[in-house]
Amino acid sequence: MDGRRNQPRFGNGAYQLTDETPVYVISVAAQLSGLHPQTLRQYDRLGLVSPDRTAGRGRRYSARDIELLRTVQALSQDEGINLAGIKRIIELENQVAALQQRVAELSAAVDGAAATLRAREAQVHASYRRDLVPYQAPQSGSALVVWRPKRPLD
Repeated sequence: MDGRRNQPRFGNGAYQLTDETPVYVISVAAQLSGLHPQTLRQYDRLGLVSPDRTAGRGRRYSARDIELLRTVQALSQDEGINLAGIKRIIELENQVAALQQRVAELSAAVDGAAATLRAREAQVHASYRRDLVPYQAPQSGSALVVWRPKRPLD
């Protein structure tokens, strides 16, 4: 295995399968996807679907790989897209997914920074001196007194 997928988890003594756990040999994957095994090998050579490998270099497909094989087949047969176009579509979809994940990470970081800023602002406001008299603006209609010094007599 090349380490690119989530490894099977062993929790409470049980083997837990995920959508990315490579379990299907090529013949089973071909049956599940409705494709010929030679087509799966060709897709692997072209880089459209890259299954995990066993120690003996045998291909092992996951449920996600099977779904991707079905998508490739639908794009090719139903939409008439060539394999190079399908490969580009898959690359762009993977890139979009990675960017969406990055946006979510950055959004969480911004939210954390905003919370930290609010906490620091609350600390600053809590540190204000309470013995100072707050400024009150003059009310309208109040009297205004002007002081003029007396001029010295010559």
